Amino acid sequence: MTQGLPNRQDISSTETWDLKDLFQNDKDFYQTLDEMITSSLSFHERYNGQLTEIDTIERALKDYEALLIQIDRLGNYAELRLSVDTTDEAAQTLNAKLNTSYGKIASRLSFVESEILNLNNDTLQQLKSQTQYPHYIQQLIVRKPYQLDPKVEQTLASLSPTLNQPYDLYGTTKMLDIAFESFKHNNTEYPMDYATFENEYEDHADPEFRQKSFKAFSDAIRRYQHTTAATYNMQVQQEKIEADLRGYDSVIDYLLQEQEVTRDMFDRQIDVIMSDLAPVMQKYAKLLQRVHGLDKMRFEDLKVSIDPSYEPDISIDESKSYIYGALDVLGEDYHSMIESAYQNRWIDFAQNKGKDTGAFCASPYFTHSYVFISWTGKMAETFVLAHELGHAGHFTLAQQNQNFLESEASMYFVEAPSTMNEMLMANYLFNHSEDPRFKRWVIGSILSRTYYHNMVTHSLEAAYQREVYQKVDNGESLTAPVLNDIMLNVYQQFFGNAVEMTDGTELTWMRQPHYYMGLYSYTYSAGLTIGTVMSQKIKKEGQPAVNAWLNTLKSGGSLSPVALAKQAGVDITTEAPLKDTIRYISELVDEAIALTDEIEANS
Repeated sequence: MTQGLPNRQDISSTETWDLKDLFQNDKDFYQTLDEMITSSLSFHERYNGQLTEIDTIERALKDYEALLIQIDRLGNYAELRLSVDTTDEAAQTLNAKLNTSYGKIASRLSFVESEILNLNNDTLQQLKSQTQYPHYIQQLIVRKPYQLDPKVEQTLASLSPTLNQPYDLYGTTKMLDIAFESFKHNNTEYPMDYATFENEYEDHADPEFRQKSFKAFSDAIRRYQHTTAATYNMQVQQEKIEADLRGYDSVIDYLLQEQEVTRDMFDRQIDVIMSDLAPVMQKYAKLLQRVHGLDKMRFEDLKVSIDPSYEPDISIDESKSYIYGALDVLGEDYHSMIESAYQNRWIDFAQNKGKDTGAFCASPYFTHSYVFISWTGKMAETFVLAHELGHAGHFTLAQQNQNFLESEASMYFVEAPSTMNEMLMANYLFNHSEDPRFKRWVIGSILSRTYYHNMVTHSLEAAYQREVYQKVDNGESLTAPVLNDIMLNVYQQFFGNAVEMTDGTELTWMRQPHYYMGLYSYTYSAGLTIGTVMSQKIKKEGQPAVNAWLNTLKSGGSLSPVALAKQAGVDITTEAPLKDTIRYISELVDEAIALTDEIEANS
């Protein structure tokens, strides 16, 4: 039997991040948490009922912001501690302690926005014109018609740990409860868990291996589909209750408002991709089938590299030259940030038992970003790392130039800097070699990693979410069979006859934590649309486009997503950027086909 992943304590510190910039240790965390409970009470006693004059409000917002920075610090530490080893009892206890304390703190702070929104419209407009937080106040003004009685807002705030429980329950089921069994291939036993399947098995070069691993994985998660469905139903029904309480027409409208995005923008992103990108990706699926000599293209084949035997291995240290080479176009300060990420252990590269799946970047305002990734040694990991460092670069620049309340851009925009970095990596690699196989591998990496994963997978999740919320708005509850049918139908609609939907495809909804984060999934394609157009502008226009992009990143959350994109030179009020992006993807597929013709002709 092949060896499984090592335990966390057996990992070299050079592959792990260092959380000491957040807290020296857990004792320091608990002490700060106790101080926060006391500070929130003092803040409440000082300002509750006093927010009637602009000068007082401005002082209160400064103090409020300082408290929020500490809450953000505590929350990030708890999440980061637990994410790298979900079996760690000390991390579980610490996270649980924060959850139980957060409701008490939040309830003491809820009066701030309630009292500000109790002001008349003239005073609110005057506050907006005089405050250091104009965009924050504007967002509150937009929310005013949906604001509840202050006592109700306080109650909801105190219940926030309970209302957030579905996400925690989902993670517990996924990472701690699901029992995976090993599977046999060519007389060798292979261990199975979430991280190993998604990081190593899902794109394995051997089609029989992919089929066996996918079946073993699907058989395991299927046994937990009803529990996971009940957990997810709890999440969306809570969102529906709050949307109704606040007077929104639908859950979707409620979830979109904080993103400052219209329903038309949301629907367009899904509908155009389902109609225009689908035939392009069906053509790409047929190319994969041709290159790998498959009798048919199955769902579990969609993640395979176009040329697995060609993909070079790469060490963490070797990745630096590619990351620096691709992203140096963004300037010296950006380069220095990336150097700090490598040198000062902002990045957790390790693969170990209990580590969560996927990749993310956490950016506490108190310190600096932390990047979560599981380094497999595949060249394609450079795209993943460039993506997460895109988030780090964005938040570094935003936090250096904006106060906390206006530092975080709308979720609609937040994936643009990360996916733009993937395009810069692609542009850099294109210039690295003229070898047809290398060029095809680069295109294949862009199509599979950047566009299939970020644009297709997450857009299909968004199409799935839209149907889910329509059912919830109609008063329906969700069960595993209902969710399975929605997921399967979405994939069938997108891929048509080009891909056979293997048993287990319908369970894909069980694998994504984004469903517990509101309408997050569709924003990947929105961000990638902006990122693609922007990377082409940088390629054509050079430094002026770079300057415009860096200024946009510095704006953080001080502007709406429409205004942020406009500052960078992209108009997202129309479908033109999305259509241009799909056209570019189509050109990549055609070029990959032409390179395949050339390679086969010369072989």
